[in-house]
Amino acid sequence: MREIVTKDGSLTFYNESYDEAYHSISGALEEAQKKYIEPCQIQDGMAILDIGFGLGYNVAMAVHSAKHLTIVSLEKDPSVFSLIQSIAVPLWFRPSYALVQKAAAKRSYNDRDYGIRVIEGNAEESIKAVDVRFDAVFLDPFSPKNNPELWAEAFLRDVFARMKPCARLATYSCAGMLRRNLRSAGFEVVDGPIVGRRAPGTVGIKE
Repeated sequence: MREIVTKDGSLTFYNESYDEAYHSISGALEEAQKKYIEPCQIQDGMAILDIGFGLGYNVAMAVHSAKHLTIVSLEKDPSVFSLIQSIAVPLWFRPSYALVQKAAAKRSYNDRDYGIRVIEGNAEESIKAVDVRFDAVFLDPFSPKNNPELWAEAFLRDVFARMKPCARLATYSCAGMLRRNLRSAGFEVVDGPIVGRRAPGTVGIKE
């Protein structure tokens, strides 16, 4: 994959199969913090569903932000697990990212503060076997145009069913189709933050 340096100095990569970069060029780590950690109000003791493990930045930023987390991440492309091992991140982010590198290598990581499980396969199928109830969801697949199955109402209903009351889902997209599907699946929908572009992200809340 082609390496890209984003505007906050962090790296992302261009995935030729999906014809997209994994992150906004405005800042990969900024995106993780502003579009996922903050809208989901991540704090100690949460259970998090991460849809689209990718380079692991969202999971690592959650680890950087809170302790005693249970994280389940879904990922279709096994090539990212080896790619992650060689990615250079800023010094302040290395301890958190090291846990993600370990989780990527063995598909799981556990210590007294974190339990991370990475499930390989099509998310629309693998989510059906997930029996955890989540406080927060990071919906971060490739775009609705290129990865439509993970923005579909049927998949979002499966996500909704695995969320606790008052749990929050965050995503970078504000596509009308997504918002309609979220509402049909049972979510209250509000604007997410504006980061790196004019349009906001989206937050779905299970009331």
